Amino acid sequence: MGVSDSYLSRAEVQQILGINSFGLWRLARKYDDFPQPTEPPYDPFAGFGEKKEPEEVWDGTQVYRWAADTPEFTHRGALLLRPREQDLPAGRWAGFQDTVRGPALDWHTAVGTIRVVHCDDRRVATDVASALAASGNPDSVVTVCALYGDMSFRGPSLVASDTAHPGIEYEADWGDVAALAGQDLPWWPHLLRLPQLIREWQPGAPAAVVEVPPNGNEKVLRRAARNDAFDVTSHLAATDMANDIRNERIDHTTHDNEIFGKEGYGETRNPVAVAAVPDRSHHPLPVGGERQVLKAGWSKLALSNHPDAVAALEVAVGREPALLPFGALAEVPVSTGTISDRWTRRLTMCDPTAAHVVLAQGKKAEAFFIDPLTDMPVLRTPDDGGRPVWRFYAPLSLPAGGAELTSVVLHHTVWVLTSDDHVHPAPCTPSEHLWWGNGGGDRPSEAAMVIDALLDDLGAALNLREHWKAPKGLTALLNEDHRQGSELTRSTLLHARMTPPRAN
Repeated sequence: MGVSDSYLSRAEVQQILGINSFGLWRLARKYDDFPQPTEPPYDPFAGFGEKKEPEEVWDGTQVYRWAADTPEFTHRGALLLRPREQDLPAGRWAGFQDTVRGPALDWHTAVGTIRVVHCDDRRVATDVASALAASGNPDSVVTVCALYGDMSFRGPSLVASDTAHPGIEYEADWGDVAALAGQDLPWWPHLLRLPQLIREWQPGAPAAVVEVPPNGNEKVLRRAARNDAFDVTSHLAATDMANDIRNERIDHTTHDNEIFGKEGYGETRNPVAVAAVPDRSHHPLPVGGERQVLKAGWSKLALSNHPDAVAALEVAVGREPALLPFGALAEVPVSTGTISDRWTRRLTMCDPTAAHVVLAQGKKAEAFFIDPLTDMPVLRTPDDGGRPVWRFYAPLSLPAGGAELTSVVLHHTVWVLTSDDHVHPAPCTPSEHLWWGNGGGDRPSEAAMVIDALLDDLGAALNLREHWKAPKGLTALLNEDHRQGSELTRSTLLHARMTPPRAN
């Protein structure tokens, strides 16, 4: 995940380079490329009370790299960046090691023991090197390397930290470490970077064929698919999504191996030995079932009160909300005399369903409701400031029944009034957002597209993928700064739809 920052005081720079304060003063004049002091880490309390203004500091990585590249100080610089003889004896594998940050392999080399930790989290190299230094370094490790999470010219990128100065990290070259080890270094793709596999590896071993382990989302969906409380369509819906996750993870792992195990650039091959490949014997698993069947299965899960349904629905909301029976989330304040107050009078109190629990998103709900005309879940809950709000999912479409749109009201979202005297939150697809005026970066084209469709057919199925193609006149009307509670009649909307915006 990159080289972590490190900062050195004047005394620490002197200690690393083995010089006194005069020597440091001399360096800055003798070497034009000697690193200049840098901005210290931000300290909000600097200058207050007894805290003094921060002293000047140096970037530890820059100083350490500079020393390795400067003949006078090479022996004090980053170990893996120092110039080396070309005919050093080949190293050898020294076995598996558990570390504070994951599995590692040791390599005895001409410069000492190098420990390669197969983890690409931040500060892995410095954490492992610090732990070794604190324990007396019983294995005589000179340098700890960890994965960077990226690709370099000769293999995966590495971050290194020498046990002599474990707080400083620097980038190291995979090819250099492989040359010191005397052989190709093993590499495991992220999803197969398992301690057991790394522990069992030996030089020359063929790549292990391994089943990609399921992640948390796949486990949740498989559990729902096995639950007898749900019907066959719900099982199909959960299985289809679980299979899709599994296929993606296998494809991702295969792609990882192709990228990090590539032959190399030019005539020199990368010294990388791919140590594990995904088991593709049943790949790909079947996905893409009949869309309406999958939607029916998710609709039934949304109405369930089983915890497995809640967990599965949470996965689906984040992964493929278009399969779910509701649209975008909306929230409006509880307020008497408003258009939303008129709508809430028809809500029916009910026991919570899986859809209600997912809608709550961890918030404390005071009461649960359902809209009897659209079947949308609704709940009343305090907002972050403790004020009561209505929280609900917008419907995907409205019941038509021969009625037509008579007006819309703009009140925290878009509300639709119909000729059969009903009030509805405007329908909206799950990934969109209805707004008007200056929406803090939002634009009203989605709302314009919805209104345009409902003017012609109150029960229209919405497609907002190209919402920027909404009638320009409607978009211009909604782009105005309307006050909360403003009502736009059908005539006003039709007139705007027919009228192109005028050039200024």
